[in-house]
Amino acid sequence: MSSYPFKRTCKEVSALLIAREDRELPLQERVALRLHLAMCQACPRFERQVLTMRNAMKQWRQYTSDPGDER
Repeated sequence: MSSYPFKRTCKEVSALLIAREDRELPLQERVALRLHLAMCQACPRFERQVLTMRNAMKQWRQYTSDPGDER
Protein backbone atom coordinates (compact mmCIF):
# COMPACT_ATOMS: atom_id res chain seq x y z
CA MET A 1 0.00 0.00 0.00
CA SER A 2 1.19 3.51 -0.70
CA SER A 3 1.85 6.23 1.88
CA TYR A 4 -1.42 7.92 0.92
CA PRO A 5 -4.28 6.32 2.87
CA PHE A 6 -6.81 6.34 0.02
CA LYS A 7 -4.54 5.75 -2.96
CA ARG A 8 -4.70 2.27 -4.45
CA THR A 9 -3.14 0.65 -7.49
CA CYS A 10 -5.23 -1.13 -10.10
CA LYS A 11 -3.96 -4.45 -8.75
CA GLU A 12 -5.11 -3.53 -5.22
CA VAL A 13 -8.46 -2.33 -6.52
CA SER A 14 -9.09 -5.53 -8.45
CA ALA A 15 -8.39 -7.49 -5.25
CA LEU A 16 -10.84 -5.25 -3.37
CA LEU A 17 -13.51 -5.78 -6.02
CA ILE A 18 -13.16 -9.54 -5.64
CA ALA A 19 -13.04 -9.34 -1.83
CA ARG A 20 -16.19 -7.22 -1.87
CA GLU A 21 -18.05 -10.25 -3.22
CA ASP A 22 -17.30 -12.21 -0.04
CA ARG A 23 -17.33 -9.61 2.72
CA GLU A 24 -18.20 -6.02 3.52
CA LEU A 25 -15.20 -3.75 3.11
CA PRO A 26 -14.16 -1.34 5.86
CA LEU A 27 -15.01 2.33 5.29
CA GLN A 28 -11.44 3.31 4.34
CA GLU A 29 -11.32 0.59 1.69
CA ARG A 30 -14.73 1.56 0.28
CA VAL A 31 -13.66 5.21 0.00
CA ALA A 32 -10.36 4.25 -1.64
CA LEU A 33 -12.23 2.00 -4.06
CA ARG A 34 -14.68 4.76 -5.06
CA LEU A 35 -11.90 7.31 -5.52
CA HIS A 36 -9.90 4.97 -7.73
CA LEU A 37 -12.94 3.95 -9.80
CA ALA A 38 -13.70 7.65 -10.40
CA MET A 39 -10.21 8.27 -11.79
CA CYS A 40 -9.33 5.04 -13.60
CA GLN A 41 -10.58 3.95 -17.02
CA ALA A 42 -9.85 0.22 -16.78
CA CYS A 43 -11.05 -0.67 -13.28
CA PRO A 44 -14.72 0.30 -13.80
CA ARG A 45 -14.72 -2.12 -16.74
CA PHE A 46 -13.41 -4.87 -14.47
CA GLU A 47 -16.04 -3.96 -11.86
CA ARG A 48 -18.79 -4.37 -14.49
CA GLN A 49 -17.34 -7.76 -15.44
CA VAL A 50 -17.39 -8.88 -11.80
CA LEU A 51 -21.00 -7.72 -11.44
CA THR A 52 -21.95 -9.53 -14.66
CA MET A 53 -20.40 -12.75 -13.33
CA ARG A 54 -22.22 -12.30 -10.01
CA ASN A 55 -25.57 -11.88 -11.78
CA ALA A 56 -24.91 -14.85 -14.06
CA MET A 57 -24.09 -17.07 -11.08
CA LYS A 58 -27.22 -15.89 -9.29
CA GLN A 59 -29.35 -16.82 -12.29
CA TRP A 60 -27.56 -20.17 -12.65
CA ARG A 61 -28.21 -20.99 -8.98
CA GLN A 62 -31.92 -20.24 -9.44
CA TYR A 63 -32.02 -22.36 -12.58
CA THR A 64 -30.29 -25.36 -11.00
CA SER A 65 -32.36 -25.23 -7.81
CA ASP A 66 -35.72 -25.12 -9.62
CA PRO A 67 -37.79 -27.93 -7.99
CA GLY A 68 -40.05 -28.23 -11.04
CA ASP A 69 -37.12 -29.34 -13.21
CA GLU A 70 -37.12 -33.03 -12.32
CA ARG A 71 -36.26 -35.35 -15.20
